[in-house]
Amino acid sequence: MALKGINAYKKGNIRQEIANADPHKITLMLMQGALDRLAYAKGNMERKDYAGKSENLSRVTAILVSLRDSLDMKAGGEISDNLFALYDYMLQRVTDANVQNSLNIMDEVINLLLPIKTAWAQIPEEAKQEAYAAQRQQQQQAAV
Repeated sequence: MALKGINAYKKGNIRQEIANADPHKITLMLMQGALDRLAYAKGNMERKDYAGKSENLSRVTAILVSLRDSLDMKAGGEISDNLFALYDYMLQRVTDANVQNSLNIMDEVINLLLPIKTAWAQIPEEAKQEAYAAQRQQQQQAAV
């Protein structure tokens, strides 16, 4: 019973964080969520909880699709192209991990996603603000 209360509290905190987050923070939260779910799926697999494994890997898949589909392909150039291909590859590997019950494949996906998340977290605040300003300017020009 106490666990239900803790989970409700966590969900409330996450909703509050999302409501107050900028796009950079939301992307960071998505990446962390995918890494968390991969870790949970590994634990599920080790305990032979295949339903839990499938549920967690399904959530990882949804997050990776969201990350991939949120890329700005026009503004991002080669970096966006490379990230798109990498997210696609990770999606395929998550499917492979689910079908093959492979901890090694899940580790591979973690090792691909973790450096992206780490680099994303290290983006300086001034660079984020410049990007937001440029995006707002593009949106204003498109609206005219």
